[in-house]
Amino acid sequence: MPLLLAPSAGFCFGVRRAVDMTYHLLKDGTSVSLLGPLIHNRQVMEDLQRRGAATADCPADCRLGDTVVIRAHGVPKETLEDIRRRGLPCCDATCPFVRKIHRIVEDNSAPGVPTLIAGDPAHPEVEGIRSYAAGDVFVFRSEAELNELLRNDPNWKNAALIAVAQTTFRVKEWKNCSEKIKTLCTNAKIFDTICNATQTRQNDARALAARCDAMVIIGDRSSSNTAKLKSVCEELCPSFLVEGCGELRQMARDWSSFRTIGFTAGASTPARIIKEVLQTMSELTNEIVPTVQAIPEEAVELAAPAAEATAQAEVQPEETEAAAPADAAAEAAPVIPVSEDQEFTAALEASLKGMNSDQKVKGCVTAINPSEIQVDIGRKQTGYVSVDEYSNDPTADHMKEVKVGDELDLIILKTNDAEGTIQLSKKRFDASKAWTGVIAAEEDGTVLEGKVVEVIKGGVLAVASGVRVFIPASQTAVPRNEPLEDLLHTTVRFKIIEVNRQRRRAVGSIRQALKLERQGAEEAFWNQAAVGQTYHGKVKSLTSYGAFVDVGGVDGMVHISELSWNRIKHPSEVVSVGDEIDVYIKSLDPEKKKISLGYKRTEDNPWEVLRREYPVGSVLTVDVVSLTSFGAFARVLPGIEGLIHISQIADRRIEKPQDELSVGQSVQVKLIGVDFDKKRVSLSIRALLEDGEAAEAPTTEEDEIVASSSSEE
Repeated sequence: MPLLLAPSAGFCFGVRRAVDMTYHLLKDGTSVSLLGPLIHNRQVMEDLQRRGAATADCPADCRLGDTVVIRAHGVPKETLEDIRRRGLPCCDATCPFVRKIHRIVEDNSAPGVPTLIAGDPAHPEVEGIRSYAAGDVFVFRSEAELNELLRNDPNWKNAALIAVAQTTFRVKEWKNCSEKIKTLCTNAKIFDTICNATQTRQNDARALAARCDAMVIIGDRSSSNTAKLKSVCEELCPSFLVEGCGELRQMARDWSSFRTIGFTAGASTPARIIKEVLQTMSELTNEIVPTVQAIPEEAVELAAPAAEATAQAEVQPEETEAAAPADAAAEAAPVIPVSEDQEFTAALEASLKGMNSDQKVKGCVTAINPSEIQVDIGRKQTGYVSVDEYSNDPTADHMKEVKVGDELDLIILKTNDAEGTIQLSKKRFDASKAWTGVIAAEEDGTVLEGKVVEVIKGGVLAVASGVRVFIPASQTAVPRNEPLEDLLHTTVRFKIIEVNRQRRRAVGSIRQALKLERQGAEEAFWNQAAVGQTYHGKVKSLTSYGAFVDVGGVDGMVHISELSWNRIKHPSEVVSVGDEIDVYIKSLDPEKKKISLGYKRTEDNPWEVLRREYPVGSVLTVDVVSLTSFGAFARVLPGIEGLIHISQIADRRIEKPQDELSVGQSVQVKLIGVDFDKKRVSLSIRALLEDGEAAEAPTTEEDEIVASSSSEE
């Protein structure tokens, strides 16, 4: 049972900064009053209180002489003004990403300009953002609530409104909401204010959940981003939120039913707690604790011994520059400004670490031979592309595909100044371009197409434009106990759910691609579906009462009575799973998303066949199916039985039908009458016998005339 840890679990940039700034003040002996919870983590807050920090609800409640520390979520504008009026020394630990939203709202809002905020209206971050708006403010927690707001105020269609999101708002939900605003409000200004750490953490959690049978989310229940992580994970697998190792032990759950367990943690969760939970799970499952190098080591480990805590409280070298200005300014001014540009630059640089950029050039083909292509890239050295570096496709023929004068996009592999040559690669440029396409596909949700080239442990490898993409077994859409080998060498469509830029690895999901395509097909179906339309569908499943047929992204039901004009006991008598059949829509219920399909064709109705092909007077061969006191019933066509009345069975009087006929006997009859309204058919054996006698009558009469004529002579 592997235990896997998301690479972005633990403290984010803003939380780490706030915690470090506060511990730094306490280490220097500064008396501190926290204006509300510094971060949403109970263990951190308890440790700060043990070290002497007090908590106040407002500036008036702060202890005399204390330095006021503003929490990472920020405070309303009015609270900052109150601090200034009182002349209180202040350390502003507001996350720079949050403060940037304050500035956006303050700079772009105006009286009469509505401000829409995607987030939790009761969250302190949202309360702070609201205070910077000059006009009316509306907060929504989901796309459904946004739709309600848009319906209630149709004037927003042309209003110059602005829209922002809480830094920890769910990425996928914000994308849907921003698209909705963009579509319905033509003059809206939309700002993507979700913290990049939030996006990374949610993407990492989603990718890991797709590979695991269960996820454990570590964090405080009051933490917004922790709740969002659980919401993201539980879409893909069973997910459990725990605040610490003690809660994990108390769950008394049998974890052995899960083959792989993943872990992630909210942005306010210290590394110590993550490690304790991992160690506890290791004990519960007898598995080795996974490597935790991805967890940032805080400057302070909570609940450490006093002497050890002093050493641990030292700020890391790369963070000293960010924390120092705040602490130095505390001695000179009542409110400490923080350099947003500096911090955003640092955050941006951190997010770009590990991204590689090879030197790309354009080359003009000057000569071609079987082993290489010579190119001019505008330098003194001669450039060449060996045949091995031409294409990822082993069947490609550079002699046929390239001609002198063509321009190629290339990557420099090696420069040899001594020989005056430059080794170049077209293959690697193509792969780099394809990799860029994979990254873009992960960001915009584009579905890619590739060929499965290998079945490996835990899944399959597919190649899309030269990029190898791993598709976990749980995301292949193949049932758990079915072999993955059936996918080998097939072309599949998949959605990119995880990208590791540094290692150039991507994870895909066939299941999510199928879900997206089915949703699109379903929407398209309901937009044009109408009663009477015909479809070529595929039988998906059978029940005792009918067959379910896929008619293009939507399943409809053909009732058993609609499968055949004959009486059948089970749909399997007519169709099988996998059969492709032509059906038509009998009725629709768009609200309940139900479709009733028909399969029987009117022209195949046996009564129509009888009307069309067997007029009254036709001679038929029929099988006797039952006998009664008044006659015999015979099968005329499948689904139609006709009556041979006792008076029509023979050319003489009989006592009972059994004297002449038996069940199963085949006899010739004449069709003497049909009542299509009452669905009745009359048959006669006697009529055939009489017709035979009538046919003989002329011959007998002629003989008599001849005989009579002879006697007169």
